[in-house]
Amino acid sequence: MYDVITAAINDVLLSLGLESVTFTVEHPDDVTHGDYASNVAMVAAKIAGKPPREIAEAIKSQLEGQIEYVDRIEIAGPGFINFYLAQDFFVAELARVNSMGDAWGRNDTEAKQKIVVEYTDPNPFKEFHIGHLFSNSVGESIARLGMMQGADVKRVNYQGDVGLHVAYSIFGMQQLGLVVGGNWTAKDLGKAYVIGATAYKNDETAQGVIRALNKTIYDRSDEDINALYDAGRRVSLTYFETIYAIIGTEFDEYFFESEMAEKGKQLVLSHAVIFPESDGAHIFKGEEYGLHTRVFLNKEGLPTYEAKELALAKVKDERLGGYDHSIVSTAKEINEYFKVLKTAMGFVYPELAAKTEHIGHGVVRLSTGKMSSRTGDVVSALDFITDIATAAHEKIVATGVTAPTRELAEAIAIGAIKYAALKGNITQDSTFDKEKALSFEGDSGPYLQYTHARISSLLEKAAGVGVVAHVSVAPAVPYDVEKILYRFPEVIESAWEDRAPHQVVGYLTELAGAFNHFYAHEKIADSTDAYAPYKAAVATAVQTTLKNGLWVLGIKAPGRL
Repeated sequence: MYDVITAAINDVLLSLGLESVTFTVEHPDDVTHGDYASNVAMVAAKIAGKPPREIAEAIKSQLEGQIEYVDRIEIAGPGFINFYLAQDFFVAELARVNSMGDAWGRNDTEAKQKIVVEYTDPNPFKEFHIGHLFSNSVGESIARLGMMQGADVKRVNYQGDVGLHVAYSIFGMQQLGLVVGGNWTAKDLGKAYVIGATAYKNDETAQGVIRALNKTIYDRSDEDINALYDAGRRVSLTYFETIYAIIGTEFDEYFFESEMAEKGKQLVLSHAVIFPESDGAHIFKGEEYGLHTRVFLNKEGLPTYEAKELALAKVKDERLGGYDHSIVSTAKEINEYFKVLKTAMGFVYPELAAKTEHIGHGVVRLSTGKMSSRTGDVVSALDFITDIATAAHEKIVATGVTAPTRELAEAIAIGAIKYAALKGNITQDSTFDKEKALSFEGDSGPYLQYTHARISSLLEKAAGVGVVAHVSVAPAVPYDVEKILYRFPEVIESAWEDRAPHQVVGYLTELAGAFNHFYAHEKIADSTDAYAPYKAAVATAVQTTLKNGLWVLGIKAPGRL
């Protein structure tokens, strides 16, 4: 309807001899003010030099009776034009939702586009902490929003399996006495990393040893170090897969820094004009482009993250058979670094730079401040999920409901975590509040999951008394929840265009609230009510919308709690 109303207004402007202007058509905050509202009269009035209400009246007179499904048009305030949709529209939309099922909310705006979304990017040999968990939530939702537009989305994960952090860990592993074939875990690698990082910072002798280790790891010139490295890498990657299975992420491709190191080095050396030598290193002079200078090849001849990222762009393109767009989602701390990288990429691979987009998201903070894996001040992702799942289990049991399964408690925990990560603008930092996140009332993931499960229960009850969802007999006016329901495809498209998953979160929360208000005042499982089948159709459509919307957020929609 947005496109239909917008096109109709543009046609009227032309027929009235008014200049084409930029105006808005949007949903009013208050549903009593119409289903759509436009400021076109006020914008056009400034150009025409006439009162806004005079322009509004002229537009209204030509639009009345001309737009299918628009029941009436009213003018409000200084000249807003409000459009009220007919009941036939809502009945048709309700039938459409229930016929489309899982396809409801999808479109083809990105059909035939191959879009790469890179996210999570944990480093082997380090702890997979809650920062990675929130980063994954952002990337996964962006990927799924792309899929909702019909794009061929490739989820990829770039992992730092070489670099100084690995040398920290190998040093720490040696200090802890960890040997190949020993019974040690990813947590031990986290401890080893802290030991190495601390030693590097505080002990000059250890710093020299670790620097030498770093070069040995790159060169793979020591069999014992290679064996320890390979064992640690295997443990880390297996551990990561355990987490991906729990949070519902399946990557199409994995890329590793070790694959990019030599390629990145050769790229820098073969583009000496772009990356001139400076004090034995090779740099990119970002100041010449309003940025800052970055080292791409250090004095020891080792490629930095920047050089490896350059190689990664090309390797992604080759391995995936080309792509139309590449989105890289990381913490916003590297926003400025990525600007330099993309500028340098523009000289080396201009066609890939033009297709590359960086999303710098906010970070999750502890009550004591920002996490740091270097000091060990991190919360393990698995420990965090387990803690939230335990709290979810206790909360459900306290309501008198049968104790949930481990899988259900885990699903509620993931819902709480992902909702908390995505409910605000993803570029902003957030603090996780366990009590608020696990609330079954209002602004939380469990609230949406509970509403979905509640609808399953009431539809089962309705079916038990012979009430089957149908729209053949409809009330004279739409229910308020229907006035929110039909907007779902618009929200999905807007959330993708703006890279804003929080728009989906806000919409689903509003929809769940409207449905619960509807359910509090309307009986569905009542075979004597002629409108009961229509109400059941409303409930079914809301459940479908919640399910599809929760999928976009990477949250499971349980049938029961």
